[in-house]
Formats: sequence, structure tokens, C-alpha cells
Amino acid sequence: MSSQTQSQSLARAEISLYQGVQQIKEAHGLTDLGIAFYDYETTLQWSFNADAWFHAASTMKLAVLLGVYRMLERGELTMDAPVHVRNKFTSIAGQTLYMLDINRDSDPEMYRYLGRTMPVKRLAYQMITTSSNFATNLLVDVVGVPNIQAALAELGIEGVTVLRGVEDQAAFDAGLNNMVTANGLLRLLRLVADGKAFSAGSSQEMLDILHDQQLKSGIPAGLPQAARVAHKTGNIATVHHDAGIVYLEDRKPYVLVILTRFDQASPRSTAVADVSRGIYECLAGIRSA
Repeated sequence: MSSQTQSQSLARAEISLYQGVQQIKEAHGLTDLGIAFYDYETTLQWSFNADAWFHAASTMKLAVLLGVYRMLERGELTMDAPVHVRNKFTSIAGQTLYMLDINRDSDPEMYRYLGRTMPVKRLAYQMITTSSNFATNLLVDVVGVPNIQAALAELGIEGVTVLRGVEDQAAFDAGLNNMVTANGLLRLLRLVADGKAFSAGSSQEMLDILHDQQLKSGIPAGLPQAARVAHKTGNIATVHHDAGIVYLEDRKPYVLVILTRFDQASPRSTAVADVSRGIYECLAGIRSA
């Protein structure tokens, strides 16, 4: 494909993407939609409302993972370090104590380890692959919010703000929430994909964990079965997100972040999968042009 033909194809693709996401936003009754996308194959970079802030939900766990690996790189933590498993955490609002609700955790098996210890490596794996809130809060206590914020700053990641662990209801009521933008998560994942999240070794280990993600109703649901996606979801009552690196056969990967917000709880929305499918079909169209 000549450079002129490719430029024309990319221009048509951008128009098609914009029209498609507008239709998806209306069809699903979304109050807000943020998308950031970069394709290593075509170098197409496209965004939609990508600097808008959304409640992070579990996508904040990507920043916690960065915080873990920053400490590992600095020799301040090891993956084998034992962590005492206890269901007691301190709210950033008033320093009151709170507990996590086992019925709200996507990985209730974690609670079998109460009173015992688990290594950092296992907690990091469960935090991402099963989105365990319990594992997340234990790691937030080990790593510390200041270190997580330092990891983001050190890598030049703007658009991702982490203030606390999860299920801190007092903080939520006070409006103290972890927040993300699509562009912020895109930069984070591109650093991992490029092997520049602290080091090539750390980036590969994080990528391996993300590839084992077990929650696949978002980006993967809009792709062919053979696609591999290294990603992290984030779902609460009124937001459904997914952020990942998509690997398809015979082409370079692309990075995609989809953030959605609803007025009311929408537990079965397929908006993220529909956007993912639209992106994939658009790229397939460019390739066949």
C-alpha cells in the first residue's frame, strides 16, 4: 500500500470510528464514553473524549502493579516477601477502620488465607487476573499510595490518579476517588508493551500477568477467538472499563482503552465489547483496502 493510499485509508477509518462510537454511545444510553487507541501496525492513533476523567474502578490496579515493580527495581521489595493477610484497612477519610465485603470480591477464595501469609507475587497475580479487591488493598498497604504515585510520576504518566485502596466507602462518600483518563491508561500500557515500564524484564513480567486475565467480557468479547489480550477490566455499578494490548495473528499489536459511564447500574452492558469490535473491524478494513 502506498503512503498516499494508506493516509486515505486512515482518514476514512477515523471518520468511521467516530460515527461508530457515537452510535454505540446512543444505543447503550452512555452518559460518557472515553476511548484511546494506538496501533503499532499502521501507527494510527485515535481518541474520543480521551482526557475526560472517570472513576477508575479496578483499572487503578494497573497503577498498583507499577508501584510493586518500582519497589522491586529499587530493591525495596521482593516477590517472595510474605504479606500478613488481614481484613482490616484504614480509610483516607477520617482514618477510620473498615473491612472488605467477601460478597463483593471477585475472588472470595482469597479470604481462606485470613490469618496466614501470602507472597507479594501471588497477591499481584490475583489482583490483576481475578481482580481481587482483597489482594489489592493488601498490596496498597505494602507498597503505599505515595510509592504508587511516584511510579506514575517517574514514568511520566498523567491522567491516572490513585488516592486509596478499594471499597473505602467513607472516602467515596467524601468524593475521594481513584480516577483515570483513557489517555492516561493508554500511556501506561504502551510503556509496558514497549518494555519501558522501569525495565524490559519488569515490563515482560507485568505483561505475562495481564495475559492471564480471567475476566473477558470487555475487549476480548469483541474480537476473534484467536486474539490474545493482555488487559485489566474495571467494573462497578455505573462504570464499565477495559484497557489492554491486543495481539492478533500476522500483525503488530494495538493498545486500546475503553471507559464507559452510565446514569444507572447496567450490569450486562456490552458497550465495551461493541467498541472493541468496531475498532477491530476498522483495522481489518484498512488492511484489506
